[in-house]
Amino acid sequence: MAMDAVSLASKQASLNAGLHALGRTLVAYSGGVDSAFLAWSAHEVLGSGMLAVIADSPSLARTQLADAMAFAGEHNIPLKVIATSELDRPEYSRNDASRCFFCKDELFTVMEEFRREHGFESIAYGVNVDDQGDFRPGQFAAKQHRIAAPLRDAGLTKQDIRDLARAAGLRIWDKPAAACLSSRIEYGRPVTREALSVVEQGEGALRALGFRQFRVRHHGEIVRIEIAREELPQALDSGMAAKFTAIFKALGFKFVTLDLEGFRSGSMNSLLSPEELARKIG
Repeated sequence: MAMDAVSLASKQASLNAGLHALGRTLVAYSGGVDSAFLAWSAHEVLGSGMLAVIADSPSLARTQLADAMAFAGEHNIPLKVIATSELDRPEYSRNDASRCFFCKDELFTVMEEFRREHGFESIAYGVNVDDQGDFRPGQFAAKQHRIAAPLRDAGLTKQDIRDLARAAGLRIWDKPAAACLSSRIEYGRPVTREALSVVEQGEGALRALGFRQFRVRHHGEIVRIEIAREELPQALDSGMAAKFTAIFKALGFKFVTLDLEGFRSGSMNSLLSPEELARKIG
């Protein structure tokens, strides 16, 4: 346990040194654990020499936007809300395996323009060591735009970040993972504002029912509901099943299904071929 604490302290020191070396920095911020911890750390190190930037996009749930803004306010983290237009890009809305690349390309293009106009030296984002083993095309966009990755460079894993956030008293330390709403729509089905709204409403309804970790997966006429395994007994109750049916049929789905494997981050990627998973973008 003591060695773990020493290791975490060493990684924290490495993170702080890396942030200091970046100079005036924009932090790509979504309100998730990684980007929130990065924004907080950057503010601790750089003070007014940093600015958190969050994209107000249809793919960001309104509850997530509100919570991200609230967290920044609680810690006096400077925040800028910008508009991005990834939905207007056909290469994004067609929703193939490269979608995440074009989302991040749009974000970093807008942030780079803002950086030049306002005299910032660097842009950083919250990728961590664990993310290297997953299918994340957005990382190729970050590489193309030369976006700094202070958490990854300091050797921080997801659990490290949660542990450091908890030690710092940050309420987001155990916040459930929350990828963008577009990730809920099956590959090949166009991303539209209407589909995103349906997913957002469905997830809001699940949250109101008391579930904490879940996804609403959009497969056209079929909705596939993923609930964390520890919460599945509650979801498998016959009364709850009736509630699911009423909620999702009212949202326009013809068939309402509950995935018995439970919640898995990135489960839509299982539909991709090995060639698509291996393809390098950019």
